[in-house]
Amino acid sequence: MWRRNRISFNVANHYLRASLLLAILLGLTGCVATPKQGVVVSTCFTNWPSGASPAEVGRRLAENFEARKFEFQTNPKRKFVIYPEVCAWYGTLEVSQLTGDRPLQGQLVHRFHPHLVPENAEHVSANAHVDFSVLGVVPLEIYLETKDKKIRAQGLVFADAAWTNTTPDGITAEARYWVDDMYMITALQVQAFRATRDPKYLDHAARTMAAYLDRLQQTNGLFFHGTNAPFYWSRGNGWAAAGMTELLRELPENHPQRARIMAGYQTMMAALLKYQGDDGLWRELIDDPDAWPETSSTGMFDYALVTGVKNGWLDAATYGPAARKAWLGLVQHLDANANVDSVCEGTNKGDNREYYLKRARKTGDLHGQAAMLWAAAALLRP
Repeated sequence: MWRRNRISFNVANHYLRASLLLAILLGLTGCVATPKQGVVVSTCFTNWPSGASPAEVGRRLAENFEARKFEFQTNPKRKFVIYPEVCAWYGTLEVSQLTGDRPLQGQLVHRFHPHLVPENAEHVSANAHVDFSVLGVVPLEIYLETKDKKIRAQGLVFADAAWTNTTPDGITAEARYWVDDMYMITALQVQAFRATRDPKYLDHAARTMAAYLDRLQQTNGLFFHGTNAPFYWSRGNGWAAAGMTELLRELPENHPQRARIMAGYQTMMAALLKYQGDDGLWRELIDDPDAWPETSSTGMFDYALVTGVKNGWLDAATYGPAARKAWLGLVQHLDANANVDSVCEGTNKGDNREYYLKRARKTGDLHGQAAMLWAAAALLRP
């Protein structure tokens, strides 16, 4: 009986994936491109095929994260909470709030409280490094949802410490000019602004973003991995897209850096349209047709596209269908346990094309889980 049920489940799962793929190929399941922005948004971001709605998928992804242990609990080589956990935690908190799942939200908040206890402080790194500083995003998000000032103070420690030492151009000394930093640095400062409404945090983020745009964005709109890594690594570009999007959501229209950042964002989004695959995904090296389709970058790009369409930064008739296509493509890569496959493993800067093409493809890696949670939150957000 068990074997028969398993076969039935596998068949059903096969047909679900096949139907979603057919939906992508045949008109994006009712997504009608018209010049009227409201029409496009209402059709592209609604009427999802069975099993693909952002609320359902977001809940599954959130429950997947909540059930996990921290890596320092299972891997002796890990001592600290690491940035992919932070990114997935942040996305799960957002999804739980947007779906009104109070029990899940409570569990996610409770998960942070042990880090306020001195005896557990060894799992929170004090190193002045973007990958550790970004942890502050979580307590600041918890404050925004619970108004617990003790947790806000915990988050501001990270945001303020990042600006203890600055470079001659006024940005954090943690800056490495890796494209990853465009999210890590920016998200923390934006969260600090959301929690305090102090514009200095937006100024920190905007100044940093402009400096990175000047150094890493190329004339084609895409970003090199680093100043000495001239490759359009897909997740690296995803970090840039997500970081600009987080910042633009809060940056006032009259901010002196907004026009520069919006130009960088819109130029990048236009470039991405040229490289999206028929399956809705972008490749491990964006401009390399021989590279494999990669999901963590696609989730980040989808977050940026959906948010841009909903806020009027992007033409809905042009970008709405691409955003829908990306989401449906991602759902194709979600297994029965809500693990995202085809996720590039953690990646240092490379010095040759083969380095990127030979990166391992992971299933359930939190880089991919986090990115799809962000995309779900963007689709759920008004």
